[in-house]
Amino acid sequence: MWNFYANFVVEKTTDQTEFYTMQKTHIKLWEECCRILRDNLPEEQFRAWFEPIVSLSYEDGKLTLAVPSPFSSEYIENNYLSILWPTLRRVYGEGVKLFYKYNQISGQSDTAISEGGLTSSPVLSRQGHGLFQNAVAATFDSQLNPRYTFENYCSSSSNKIARAIGEAIANDPKLKTFNPLFVFGPTGVGKTHLIQAIGIKLKEHNPMARILYISARLFESQYTFASQKGKINEFINFYQSIDTLIIDDIQDIASETKVKTQNAFFHIFNHLHQNQKQIILSSDCCPTQLNGLPSRLISRFKWGMTVELEKPDLSLRRMVLQLKSEQNGLSLLPEVMDYIAENVTNSVRELEGIVVSLLAHATLLNREVTVDLARMVMNNVVKLSKKASVNFEMITQGVATHYKIDADLIFAKTRKREVSDARQMVMYMAKKYAKMSLTAIGARLSRNYATVIHGCKNIEERIAFDKQLQEDVTAIEKVIFA
Repeated sequence: MWNFYANFVVEKTTDQTEFYTMQKTHIKLWEECCRILRDNLPEEQFRAWFEPIVSLSYEDGKLTLAVPSPFSSEYIENNYLSILWPTLRRVYGEGVKLFYKYNQISGQSDTAISEGGLTSSPVLSRQGHGLFQNAVAATFDSQLNPRYTFENYCSSSSNKIARAIGEAIANDPKLKTFNPLFVFGPTGVGKTHLIQAIGIKLKEHNPMARILYISARLFESQYTFASQKGKINEFINFYQSIDTLIIDDIQDIASETKVKTQNAFFHIFNHLHQNQKQIILSSDCCPTQLNGLPSRLISRFKWGMTVELEKPDLSLRRMVLQLKSEQNGLSLLPEVMDYIAENVTNSVRELEGIVVSLLAHATLLNREVTVDLARMVMNNVVKLSKKASVNFEMITQGVATHYKIDADLIFAKTRKREVSDARQMVMYMAKKYAKMSLTAIGARLSRNYATVIHGCKNIEERIAFDKQLQEDVTAIEKVIFA
């Protein structure tokens, strides 16, 4: 989770702080910080990370800085805190709090949001202890990441059903047809985003609702702490007071060594379900594959709705790249986006990581984001798919299988529409994945050079807007690269 806040306690006296505040505007104060930072950092690092920052205000000990993107604030706090802290101490004085503001979409000021000033709630400690000590407090921390909204959740055929069910729950809290909701799929396909989006939408509809997102591992840690302190009853009572309980990675308590944690969860589950409270769970596998959980829990997981999130298809991968690059203020050329989407095929999380890495490399190296830069970054981050081993025969058979035609027809003289479309798809994929020259493709298909150019161009132009064609490409890829 992003570190949204910084609270620096310093030793300057109140008189000194008031003196600086009176004598200098907030802009001059930040300019003084920049001077110190520039003197203590390599020039290229200062220019990359601190020069773009603008001071927006400094009032009542609250410093608000405009940064280019959420990644900028994250990177600065992770890498320059040791120098930023004493600089703020020297310039702003005691009790300064640092807040960030940035545009969610590059160049659109109306999407600007602020982050900062967050502290641990008395109801729910982020370290996982003391969670149930003050359940009647007015403030309730749902532990939901504000970025994980439905608006930021890209969807395609690979996750359409799961999203539809999630929105149905979020828009009608009284609907209990999908209770519990059990979402499963491999790592990085968007399970955490989806289940938190449900919680955020429910919270929007009813701000007073007690909605809690928590990982199964943290749930177990809290139970262990409660057991050690003799506060099992408080632990159970707290969780039984929740209106919507969202537990991520439930497979983490699937072990014969965690029987006591499982028993506690069993009683909590029963109470919430009997009282028409919503339960949402995620896992890396379906309920029947959760070895190490008692059958009574597994059977309850299947009471409501079980839905799978599949690996992202090509259309979804493109949408994720588009959204994440816009949010981070990064401009990606179409050929760069295509290269990434075609090679990073397993995980939405990996796509997000690629965008962040590209932003860092482009900023630090002062380079344009090209296919070569993307290839360099991806070699360090993900294992590229095995498209290099694809040959013409594999492509021809994959296309024929998808379009349900005899592969020999692709080589024939017929101009039937379904065969012609399949033939053009072979031309496009042979050029793209088998790295064949247009002349070589024409020779294999007994077509001239101009025909191959036309076929490839036709697919390339249509794929940008033709949803059915995008789905065809994704389906053929699955056959070829299976």
